[in-house]
This record gives sequence, structure tokens and C-alpha cells, in this order.
Amino acid sequence: MKDLLRFADLSRDGCREILGLAREVKELPHHWRKELRGDSVVLYFSKPSTRTRISFETAVARLGGTPVVVGPAELQLGRGETIEDTAHVISRFARAFVIRTFSDDDVRRFAAAAAIPVVNALTDGHHPCQALADLLTLEEHFGGLEGRKVAYLGDGNNVASSLLEACALMGVDIAVATPPGYQPPVEVLDTAERLALDSGALVTVTHDPLVAVEHAHAIYTDVWVSMGTPEEERAERTAALRPYQVNDALFEDARDDAVFLHCLPAHRGEEVTASVIDGPRSLVFDQAENRLHTAQGLLLALLHHAVTGAEELVR
Repeated sequence: MKDLLRFADLSRDGCREILGLAREVKELPHHWRKELRGDSVVLYFSKPSTRTRISFETAVARLGGTPVVVGPAELQLGRGETIEDTAHVISRFARAFVIRTFSDDDVRRFAAAAAIPVVNALTDGHHPCQALADLLTLEEHFGGLEGRKVAYLGDGNNVASSLLEACALMGVDIAVATPPGYQPPVEVLDTAERLALDSGALVTVTHDPLVAVEHAHAIYTDVWVSMGTPEEERAERTAALRPYQVNDALFEDARDDAVFLHCLPAHRGEEVTASVIDGPRSLVFDQAENRLHTAQGLLLALLHHAVTGAEELVR
């Protein structure tokens, strides 16, 4: 295994390596400018992106490479050419492939055929790059990860899935509170429970937001309605998720030093109040910045293990 398709692909030591590299590049961002000199990394985006696109473009440039940004209009990916054929061709051109798309199966097929590292930069099922930035942010703020607790409130989406796997892997207690019918996939919960057995983390799934935030070091949420959601579904989702809004009253049940996390973009007045996201507890822009440093650290780690062997990085 040479890729990062979901967070559970990583070993604990592999995650520590990436976070360590991210801390190093944050201090010396241009120190590794020869790593990709003369090479390119292909970045494929089938949906709009701010943090993911700019962080990876900048990371590739800081490593001395050329980011080649393409989308469905530029490639025949699965549209006139098979995913496997595209993977074989790009493997002859580039050092790595970063993809932000819809289907997890498409990413798995590409990675299986590719001879170069493949990074899932967001799919419907997982968002491992965001979870790396979340861990780095928590580590920086609290001075360590083990023994901390994260409460995630709202929709059990791809962000929640990757956060569950990341916390369970790294010994961080995590409580996820969702309305009935909005829980993360059973397969993800089973994976998180398995990882938690090794790390000693506590994984809690509940419908009660107050249970989730009790003793939490961080309260995390995401948008209730994503791009392209039909109008009739928007009203239904908003009604179901309204009791899970993160507001000042909710923080009274968390730790006194609890912080707020959000992957952005945010809808103030919906999943979070302006007083929380724009207040002193909020670390959302530290998270956003850390998307760059973890992207650079991840690429360094994958490129290194593509040469030396990936046994230490992955499970």
C-alpha cells in the first residue's frame, strides 16, 4: 500500500511521521524545495475547492514541483477512457496524483492501477487530509493528542468518518452526536472501534449532543447542507440537525478550555453561531492553515516511502 485513501490506511507511526514532517515544514517551508524539482504532481478536482486546491498547489510548489491542476473537462477520466488506463498514463508523467471527487470506488480503482502515490483529497465517504490538519491543530494547541476528547455534532458525513478513524487511531477519545438516521456508516464505526482497541481511545456514538460534549477538549461540526442538495432535502436536514447547533450555551457543558473546530466553509447561524466561530475559542483558521502544512508533510512521506517501501507508513 502506497496511498492515502482513508485515514485507517495509516499506521500510528505513519501518522506520527506525517505530523512530524508537517511541524518541520511549518517551521522551514522551503527547506525541501529540491524534493520535486523537475517533477509534477497531478491534482484532479471534479468539484469546487478552496482549501484543498490551494493547499496542495502550494505544497507541491514549496517542494519544488509543478502542480498540474485538471478537472473533468480536461481529462477523459472514466469518460471515454477507463480509470485504469488514465492511471497507467499519469503514472508515466507525474510523481503523485491527488484527487477530489465523489466516488470512493473511483479513487480505489485509480490507486489500484497507478504506480505512483494517490491521495484522496475528499470523496463522498472520506476526508483524510482534513483529519490530518485537525490532529495537528489539536496537538499544537494542547501540547499532545492522547487523553484528549473531541465531540463531533451534526451530520455523520465524510468529515465525521475520517475524524472518527483519526481519533481512534491516535488515542483521542471521540464522541459523535447525530440525529437518528444521520450516523456515520456502520463500517466506519466498526473500523474506529477496532482502532480504538489498540490505542485505548473511547468511541461514543449518541443522539444527545450534551452527552457528546461533556468533558470535551474540542467541539467540532460541519455544514448541514452540502453543495447540490435538493431544496426539499435542505429543509428536512435543517430541521433534523437544528438541535445540534454549536452555540455558547453548548460550551457550558464542555471543558473550560474547550475549543471550536470546523473544516470550513461554515454557515453562521446554522450549524454554528457567529459568536462561537468568530470568538476566542475558535481555531478554524489554524485548521485551515494546517491543511497546507499537512499536505506538504503527507507528500514528503508518501514520496519517501514510494522509494524506500511503505511498510512503516501504512497498516
